[in-house]
Amino acid sequence: MSPAPVAGDAYRPPDVPLAIVHADAQLLVADKPCGLLSVPGKGPERADCLAARVQAVFPEALVVHRLDRDTSGLMVFALTPTAQRHLGLQFEKRQVTKVYMARVRGRMVSRSGTVNLPLIVDWPNRPRQMVSHDHGRPAQTEWQVQSLQDGATRVRLMPKTGRSHQLRVHMLAIGHPILGDPLYGDDRVAAAADRLQLHAMTLKLRHPDGGRWMTFRSPPPF
Repeated sequence: MSPAPVAGDAYRPPDVPLAIVHADAQLLVADKPCGLLSVPGKGPERADCLAARVQAVFPEALVVHRLDRDTSGLMVFALTPTAQRHLGLQFEKRQVTKVYMARVRGRMVSRSGTVNLPLIVDWPNRPRQMVSHDHGRPAQTEWQVQSLQDGATRVRLMPKTGRSHQLRVHMLAIGHPILGDPLYGDDRVAAAADRLQLHAMTLKLRHPDGGRWMTFRSPPPF
């Protein structure tokens, strides 16, 4: 696999096979690798993305949500316009359960907690986001410690909102930046892992046809 790109580097998407977790007549769930854009970026050099790779096999696939380029894990696509509307409403109404695994710097003292800090784009330094109590949009993340490691903590993150870079900024704000983060971490944090240690490992939603609950899982690759 090609190394994950670092902020400021040329885009080098990983050359790996498309990983389909589930597919039926209404929806498809794929496992996005670290370093691959969810949707096309600006310019032909950023055309390669998970959406394009999925649509090469399933031309009818429609985007429902996104993951950061350096975040790996589960993404759902709709295979009909009706399914796209149904799934989109679930995300909009915060009915989808998302669980991420992360490795962060330092040993977290408490076993669980909630980060409730509003976020806004840091315009002079975009695409970075930042906490802003005056102008930020509400953002909430629940967390649960899984294990303590040498100088690090393995933690489950459950975002209750879907702001851009929410998990990365929230963990930074409480003093535990995600290891391998080239955008929000200092040099030591960025060099602590060969990729961003953040993975979307569980996705629970209602199927567009009939509304039954479905849960998809992807083991963290770190």
